[in-house]
Amino acid sequence: MPRAKTPSTRTTSKSTTTTAANFMPPERKSFPGVPAMDLENQIRQRAYELYQERGCTPGRENDDWFTAEREVLARNHHYSA
Repeated sequence: MPRAKTPSTRTTSKSTTTTAANFMPPERKSFPGVPAMDLENQIRQRAYELYQERGCTPGRENDDWFTAEREVLARNHHYSA
């Protein structure tokens, strides 16, 4: 005879989406007058430019992203000072 189904007692953790903003320290998530979404779009654009500059070869996406992030954040920090 089949077993009766019992209610599940497992708890599931809430899944989180990882974004670029999650990797930035809280004090660097935005600059005065520059929303975090604009920063992410600037980083994305610069990362794509870096990808094109190296001949559109795959495999270094993270390097491109982190380089772009450093450049954009430094540029925005310079302008906000």
